[in-house]
Amino acid sequence: MAKKVEPSKQSSRKSAGNSSRGLKTTLFGPSSKLVVGGLTLLLSVLLLFAFFSYLISGEADQSVVGSAFNAPLHDSGSKVQNWLGVTGAVIAHFFIFRWFGIGAFLLLPLLFVTGVKLTFAREIMPLKRLTYQVLFYMFWLSSLFGFLVMWTDSKANLSTLSGGIGLFINQFLYNLVGWGSIAIIAAALFVFVIYFYRVDSLEHVAEKVEGMKVPRPSIGNPLKNLFRELEEEEEPEPEKPAPPVKTETPKPAKRVVPVIIEEDLPEEEEEEILPEETDQELEEVSRLTEDARQVLARPVPRPVEPAYEPVVFEMPVVPAKPSRTAAKAEPDFIIETAPPEETRKPDPELDPEDRLQALGLYDPTLDLARYQFPSIDLLKEYPADKAQVTEEELKSKKDTIVRTLSDYGISIASIKATPGPTVTLYEIVPSAGVKISRIKSLEDDIALSLAALGIRIIAPMPGKGTIGIEVPNKNREMVSIRTVISSDKFQKSGAELPVVLGKTISNEIFVTDLAKMPHLLIAGATGQGKSVGMNVILASLLYKKHPAQLKFVLVDPKKVELSLFSKIERHFLAKLPGTDDAIITDTKKVIYTLNSLCVEMDSRYELLKNGGCRNLKEYNQKFVERRLNPEKGHRFLPYIVLVIDELADLMMTAGKEVETPIARLAQLARAIGIHLIVATQRPSVDIITGKIKANFPARLSFRVTQKVDSRTILDTSGADQLVGQGDMLFLQGSDMTRLQCAFVDTPEVDAICDYIGEQQGYPDAYLLPEFEGDEAGNEEKDVDLGQLDPMFKDAARLIVIHQQGSTSLIQRKMKLGYNRAGRIMDQLEATGIVGPFEGSKAREVLVQSEERLDEIFRELRL
Repeated sequence: MAKKVEPSKQSSRKSAGNSSRGLKTTLFGPSSKLVVGGLTLLLSVLLLFAFFSYLISGEADQSVVGSAFNAPLHDSGSKVQNWLGVTGAVIAHFFIFRWFGIGAFLLLPLLFVTGVKLTFAREIMPLKRLTYQVLFYMFWLSSLFGFLVMWTDSKANLSTLSGGIGLFINQFLYNLVGWGSIAIIAAALFVFVIYFYRVDSLEHVAEKVEGMKVPRPSIGNPLKNLFRELEEEEEPEPEKPAPPVKTETPKPAKRVVPVIIEEDLPEEEEEEILPEETDQELEEVSRLTEDARQVLARPVPRPVEPAYEPVVFEMPVVPAKPSRTAAKAEPDFIIETAPPEETRKPDPELDPEDRLQALGLYDPTLDLARYQFPSIDLLKEYPADKAQVTEEELKSKKDTIVRTLSDYGISIASIKATPGPTVTLYEIVPSAGVKISRIKSLEDDIALSLAALGIRIIAPMPGKGTIGIEVPNKNREMVSIRTVISSDKFQKSGAELPVVLGKTISNEIFVTDLAKMPHLLIAGATGQGKSVGMNVILASLLYKKHPAQLKFVLVDPKKVELSLFSKIERHFLAKLPGTDDAIITDTKKVIYTLNSLCVEMDSRYELLKNGGCRNLKEYNQKFVERRLNPEKGHRFLPYIVLVIDELADLMMTAGKEVETPIARLAQLARAIGIHLIVATQRPSVDIITGKIKANFPARLSFRVTQKVDSRTILDTSGADQLVGQGDMLFLQGSDMTRLQCAFVDTPEVDAICDYIGEQQGYPDAYLLPEFEGDEAGNEEKDVDLGQLDPMFKDAARLIVIHQQGSTSLIQRKMKLGYNRAGRIMDQLEATGIVGPFEGSKAREVLVQSEERLDEIFRELRL
């Protein structure tokens, strides 16, 4: 008979069991694994820092580590250079110096994989196999490097690689077999690879070691299974299709051919059709439905066309208006046989397509169909011999750079030279521990030692781990415009407005797109190649664009730089209506032209809005495809390039009247195809203001005289170190490129313009919209002399006394607002007291004395 256990004892045993299970769950549960895994991952990262820093500062920390157990930790920790302090230095010292050497790094992946497995419950690789491999390779690498230490007899330098264990193993083996110890080490690796990776032949050693023994997913078996399943699906099942064939109820018919029944016999039409016609049609539909079921029951896989073709063509047509369901279902069955005209109704949205099929694409060049692009033969061909940089010059300058840097205690790991047409780029890799700022500060010293006109140091070079030193060549190579224009890179360029500037320091032709810049700011001192660079830009555009696709607005305050392009007025130039000369030289006409471009910009944006386009390229593409109606004001819009040769003169004479429209065009005109090229000799902050500079991300700088000018135009120094004669820096976004500008001579530009000007052109230049501003000089028509301002006499006397026709003077002295002071100034001009508007200058005072002013008052009966 079994013993009975008392309830108190049973409860105590249960509680003891529960407590033991709870402790086990706490110690070995998921939370504990997560904690241990996270700590293991953290330990692997900390050991990585400790080991890596030991390679750098291990020798310096060795004395501190040796005394770490005798001195307080906080004292010794302040003296070590290890990234993890004295603890990291001690651990790294034991693992690397005392035990395994460089092989101790293999512990890190083992800890990392273990931490990932415990934390994320994912096994990157088999942990057991990885443990065996790590343990073997740690001892094997330590032994291998220990043999190298003994062979080179330099324990002080290579003891970190082998560790104490490696030295001990090799000392033991050397005493036994001498130099045969290396054979034992190699044999150990061979045996381990054979047995651990289960290699059965030498041909598969590489595959086994790399872990390629893992079975790859097979493609053949799934394909066979797939084909087998398809064959089973295609096999006819006689028992399943039999019931639908025998059943004559309308429900299965609707399930088999639902569109046919709803197409020809909708419920709405049954009430309109006579009873005898309805019965007859229902009998025929049931017969056709039965035929359709028999066709669908055949073992042929998915007989789409044979099954539905009899139903479609033998179905009787009900003489009634088809329902909506029939209209939707009809294309599913007769779309292949019915012509498109019967299935689609005429849509007004398809009219542009019909017009495109009838007329074809619109070609804007047909107005000048016989226009021929300029020939390459118009450009001068210079001798082909190049001013190559000799090997002696390269070697001499390399040695000079290395010697100069070594004089200042800077060592170089390597140096490489890349010769260019104007400068040679020397790329140096400094030794470890050398600060870049030290090399940058030696710019003038290196230039002095090289006897160079000026060098430029790029520290560091973008995208490279080097420091660049650009040194001018003794013999410079001229880059002719014929070379760059005839290159495949320019001729095959797909840019909207391709511009070729010259060659880089690596002799590569540099081609960019003006439409993507979208505006270009050019600066450079007198005689440094600024005008030649502008001629190169204009010439490259003339070689790629048709007159119907591009127009220039040329502003030349100097009156001589752009005068050669007057010959192509009826082809490429744009001007204001009523003006004789298309090249603008007068300051007042410049103001009108800039404001006229703003009007053109607003009108183009209105066209883009009505056409549903975001930029000029999309709009012109729609117009070429005849999807925009010319009767609604749409037209093909050419690109417009505004070229200002000297901005400083305009800013001095016109000021705000010029700055405001230029800034507005730079801000908004990109999308509608108006692009600006603005040049100036003096890139100071009062000329290139914040409004203008912010909207010109692309900037081109020739040599300038001061560093402050370089910072103004490029936001960095370097333009003051250029060597002139076309040497320039091109900045687009954050990428700066040094280029040698192509050279185009005045006779070459003249020949190009003559070639274009002699061809048939438009009747006149491209006319910009008219602009009638407050400065047009016709305000006297709107001034009513019978209703002069009450302050008119006081303002007139103030102007005559000070002999200064300024609106701001009236504002300050008489404490009036700008609008009222402006109206008084208009009245003064209408009465002949002051002269017309002259830009930012004060108006001329025509009355010299108060006596003459009193006579004017009497004439006006004031």
